[in-house]
Amino acid sequence: MNITLPTPASPFKIGTRGSPLALAQAYETRTRLMAAFDLSQEAFEICVIKVTGDAIQDRALKDIGGKGLFTREIEEALLDGTIDIAVHSMKDMPVDQPAGLVLDTYLPREDVRDAFVSLTAKGFDDLPQGATVGTSSLRRRSQLLAKRPDLKIVEFRGNVQTRLMKLGNGVAEATFLAMAGLNRLNMGDVPHTPIAAEDMLPAIAQGAIGIERRGDDSRAATLLEALHDGPTGQRLAAERAFLAHLDGSCETPIGGLADLDGGSLRLRGEILRTDGSQVLTDDMTGVIADGAEMGRAMAAKLLERAGPGFFEHN
Repeated sequence: MNITLPTPASPFKIGTRGSPLALAQAYETRTRLMAAFDLSQEAFEICVIKVTGDAIQDRALKDIGGKGLFTREIEEALLDGTIDIAVHSMKDMPVDQPAGLVLDTYLPREDVRDAFVSLTAKGFDDLPQGATVGTSSLRRRSQLLAKRPDLKIVEFRGNVQTRLMKLGNGVAEATFLAMAGLNRLNMGDVPHTPIAAEDMLPAIAQGAIGIERRGDDSRAATLLEALHDGPTGQRLAAERAFLAHLDGSCETPIGGLADLDGGSLRLRGEILRTDGSQVLTDDMTGVIADGAEMGRAMAAKLLERAGPGFFEHN
């Protein structure tokens, strides 16, 4: 298909949040497009869009509207043509797409693990009795309380630098970040310890970058086709189907991870009570093509085991 490639005079506009990590992901997308089509950096424009979720730092996401707070304004800009594509951290993406938009391009997935971050301890088992841990993630909070119910959990938001400053000021003795974010920001010097998925199942789609476009934009579709990583898409199809069937949001502690091995897909899933008092898990393996169905089936099984009221706040 013949398409009109972007030029410095008519650049391809890439929409993103303004955080350092979001910008790093937008730059990676631009670099990959430049390489795929032999284009200069000037043929692209990075458009920073302010989102509600970044403006509110003192309250939990579940109290102010959930995941859509990180995408709404960007998707509005995409729909009205202000930008050509939007680059997202997939773990922030709601499972429902706004009418007219398509999310079917994923870059190769980074490290999926969580990182334990502390100036004094190497892992949560090293924390003293009753220590304070900061996190804004209901999943991480619930997983931590399931292992260490003695710990005090406080709300902890902001970029990496802000969180490290809070640790230095004694607001908390530890927090968590995604390994993918540390890697993409080249921040290996941050005092951290990777947490195996067996010890803390990551968020759905953690470590994955998704690129959203208008459904009727064939030019963007053709450009993005050159970037899409098939294995990442196969893994996310299973994970996001699992999330969708659970009606996952920032108010529901859910972990999930799909891995590929040859022609098979292994899906691990987990739901937790918000106080960590009960954890339900499942583990399924099947053919890759059945990944989405596996996700829905696993979610149905866990919901049946959980019974009504499982996710209610304590």
